[in-house]
Amino acid sequence: MFDSAIVNMLIEGTWDTLYMTLFSTFFGYVLGLPLGIVLTVTDKEGIKPNTAVYKVLDVIVNIFRSIPFLILLILVMPVTKAIVGKTYGSTATIVPLVIAAAPFIGRMVESSLKEVDKGVIEAAQSMGAGTFTIIWKVLLAEARTSLLVGVTIVTGTIFGYSAMAGVIGGGGLGDIAIRYGYYRYETPIMLVTIVVLVILVQILQGIGMMLSKKFDRRRV
Repeated sequence: MFDSAIVNMLIEGTWDTLYMTLFSTFFGYVLGLPLGIVLTVTDKEGIKPNTAVYKVLDVIVNIFRSIPFLILLILVMPVTKAIVGKTYGSTATIVPLVIAAAPFIGRMVESSLKEVDKGVIEAAQSMGAGTFTIIWKVLLAEARTSLLVGVTIVTGTIFGYSAMAGVIGGGGLGDIAIRYGYYRYETPIMLVTIVVLVILVQILQGIGMMLSKKFDRRRV
C-alpha cells in the first residue's frame, strides 16, 4: 500500500499543510496584530479611548469568530476566487484561513496587551511618551512572552483549520485523510496522516513554547 507514489503524496501533503499554516499565520498577524492593538488602545481603559471605534471592531471580531470555519470556507469562495483565481488547492485555502485567523489573533493580542501592568503605562505617560512609543516600547515589549504563547496557540488552531479544508479539496494532509480514509476506506493511510499531523503540531508547539520561555523577562 505504501509505495513510492503514496510516500511522495504524503511528503507533498506535509509540505502543503506547513505552507498553508505558516503563511496563514503570518498574514493573519499582518491583519490581526494591528486589530488587537487598536482594540486595546481604544478600549474605555485604553490610552486613547474611543467607544465608537472599539464597538465597531468588537462587533466585527465577534461576528467572524462566531462563524464555523467550514461555513466560512464556503462563504468566502467568491473572494478566494477573485484573489487566487480558484477555490481549491493549498494556495486558495490560505485566503479563508487568514480571514478566520485575523479576528481570533486580534482578540488574542488584545488579551495579551491588557495583561500589561497599568502602572508601567502610567509611568511612561508621566514621562511624556507618545501613543506610538507606549505601544511599541511598553505594551508590545512587556507582553512579548504572552504574545509568543499566543502565536503558538494560533498556529495550532490554523493547523487544525487547514486539515478541515480538505473537505472541499483544500490540499494538504487533511485532503489526503478525507480522500483515502473516508472515500476509499484505506484506514492505514488515514492513520499515517493523523500521526504526521500530531507530530507536526507537537513540533510547532514545542518551538513556540521554547521561544516564549527564552524571551520571558520574569525568568531573567
